[in-house]
Amino acid sequence: MLKKELIDKLEKLTEKYKRIEEELSKPEVIQDVKRYRELSREHKELAELYETYQEYKRLQRELNEAKELLKSPEKELKELAQEEIEDIQSRIPELEEKLKLLLVPKDPNDSKNVILEIRAGTGGEEAALFVADLLRMYQKYAEDKGWKFSILNANKTGLGGYKEVIALIEGEGAYSRLKYESGVHRVQRIPVTESGGRIHTSTATVAVLPEADEADVEINPQDLKIETFRASGAGGQYVNTTETAVRITHTPTGIVVSCQDERSQFQNKQKALKILYAKLKDFYERKKREEIARERKEQVGTGERSEKIRTYNFPQNRVTDHRVNLTLYKLNDVLEGKLDEFIDALRAKELEERLRLVETA
Repeated sequence: MLKKELIDKLEKLTEKYKRIEEELSKPEVIQDVKRYRELSREHKELAELYETYQEYKRLQRELNEAKELLKSPEKELKELAQEEIEDIQSRIPELEEKLKLLLVPKDPNDSKNVILEIRAGTGGEEAALFVADLLRMYQKYAEDKGWKFSILNANKTGLGGYKEVIALIEGEGAYSRLKYESGVHRVQRIPVTESGGRIHTSTATVAVLPEADEADVEINPQDLKIETFRASGAGGQYVNTTETAVRITHTPTGIVVSCQDERSQFQNKQKALKILYAKLKDFYERKKREEIARERKEQVGTGERSEKIRTYNFPQNRVTDHRVNLTLYKLNDVLEGKLDEFIDALRAKELEERLRLVETA
């Protein structure tokens, strides 16, 4: 049986759905492209919940009617009513669970593209090589999902690793699945630079940011310090003789981004701005979450970038995700982009936690 509080929520959302439907039929709304698009999106998001709740109410009505028939003096009618009651009562719990899941607040960033940032942590050159492994892993995962993967900026090392690499992943639901990858990734293996055969532990930090633009973050052009410099590459790679690389500093927050991969200053500036918008959106959202946590005297936990989330152990062919205590003995498959077992487990855990909040609301 759904709690009264959940029924009240469902009734309010039903009214909202009907209001939106009325709005969408008005000529002035149809002519306002932006407004019409926003309302259509809301209408689509509420449609399944509305239809499921209508089905739930219909079954409840039929259940009450069948219970009334139990009072009939006719034996055959009472037997039919009892059968119907049992059938309805077997279907209602499934609908109740579905409604609870539909009431779970959706992450507004889930439909967005992803700005993926991987940085070498402890471990020197071995950490940089691990960044290259992770970059390839995410590229393979994106390819399997049919998403577009492109490098925005890269700072390479002499042995083929990266001190830092930033990529854009474009595709339906990219952020909804990759957001669980933010955190510290740890590798345990014998480095190519190790002559004694000893196992070393190195780390890399992954940040997954939803792509943002002018609609998400307002930037005052006067707050931007834009500098140009000459692009250069490791190991005698192409070195530009003109100042095409771009560095942008957002003075109010101190956030600095740079891009030097393109040979055009304009293209580098556009890529740098794309990274800056995502970082500023993340900065302000984190600040807001921290303020709420302080007000509630709660600690901001899961998803912090300082949190060790996964270990890749080469000698044992083992990958362990510490947040869900899931260990897979198929490291090569994971590095080939087979991440769904981890991501599905993390999604299920998050859904369980959100569902608990809905049920106790």
